[in-house]
Amino acid sequence: MPEPSPSTATTASSTDPAKLDVLKQAIYEAMRENGEEDRLYSQYDLLDLDIIPDRDAQLLLKTVQSLTNDKLLVVVSVSGGLAWRYRSREEAKKYSQCTTDEQRLVYGLIDEAGGDGIWTKTIMGRLGMNDAVMKTALKQLQTKGLIAPFKNVEHPNKKMYIKASMRPSERATGGPWFTDQMLDEAFIEDLQRVVFDFVKRESTYTPKSEGRTAVPKKGIINGSSSRKRAAGEMSSDDTVTNGTAADAVKVPAVLPFPAGYKAYPTVRDIARFLSQSGITTETILGEEDVQKLVDVLVYDGLVEQVRVGGRSGFRVSRTAQQSSDIWAGRGGQDDGTGIERGAPAPYTNGYTEAPCGRCPVFDLCEEGGPVSASNCQYFQQWLGLE
Repeated sequence: MPEPSPSTATTASSTDPAKLDVLKQAIYEAMRENGEEDRLYSQYDLLDLDIIPDRDAQLLLKTVQSLTNDKLLVVVSVSGGLAWRYRSREEAKKYSQCTTDEQRLVYGLIDEAGGDGIWTKTIMGRLGMNDAVMKTALKQLQTKGLIAPFKNVEHPNKKMYIKASMRPSERATGGPWFTDQMLDEAFIEDLQRVVFDFVKRESTYTPKSEGRTAVPKKGIINGSSSRKRAAGEMSSDDTVTNGTAADAVKVPAVLPFPAGYKAYPTVRDIARFLSQSGITTETILGEEDVQKLVDVLVYDGLVEQVRVGGRSGFRVSRTAQQSSDIWAGRGGQDDGTGIERGAPAPYTNGYTEAPCGRCPVFDLCEEGGPVSASNCQYFQQWLGLE
């Protein structure tokens, strides 16, 4: 702060208690009306409130110091010097319950730590307090209901304390993804399935023909001849000649919307759906939490982001390969294929579809050896010859 003039210093020193109380009340109420508790006020911000007569810096200092002594203001060090933020009267009154200097010092550090809490060894190090004195102060503060121990998911083996009236931060608790300081993998997986089903439902449609017709692979005959057809034996359209159209196998199908479709679900749409569905009745999920779920699905290649006309939405990947069944609630049920019903279609390509790409005895395979392409049973199954 600038050096006050002699006349200013004389005025400040002669300030009567009644006038000081009026200034304190006015400064405190003005700070409350002009911002939240986390707003920082510099010296010039406080002078700009036009409460201190003649912008008297020395009088301001005396007023602010008195408010700090009453625990109504908190001093914060910033790059430009000092700043202040106000504390609610309810929180300030709690300091009056601290009956010893040790209690006030310990409670002050715990209050300063906020929702992240503070480690007991950090308290000892900052205050230079021995273990016995600190434990006594902690026990007394806990008995008065001012502080409470809690577990921090980032430091599960450290004994942490937080103000009893404060909710631990998401960083300390892990947010909605942790239950009793343990990562709730089952809850996360269930939510991912629900989100995937919702995105699939909102980003695809089922054709009125009730699905695609399953036809044999071109160029393959299933029969006793166990051979591929020659090129001359194949018809130009390769249609199925046996049976009727009614006998053809129908498989459920979902198709992508045409280019330019603008109603793909956004993160806000997904968050609203989860809230209205009642799936997370005991856990509140914000849009940031839902964004994390969607990000995992994107990283896994299950959904992809789509931008149309400035709107950012999501759709399922590899739409034509997806099933119309729901994935959520299946609990591992499958149709004998080893793939869970309604689950996202696995990645496939020519190499992984061919037997060689996933052959368990690939290293032993060679012509004339115990395993070779000429007698490979996996090729027989893949070609549909057995």
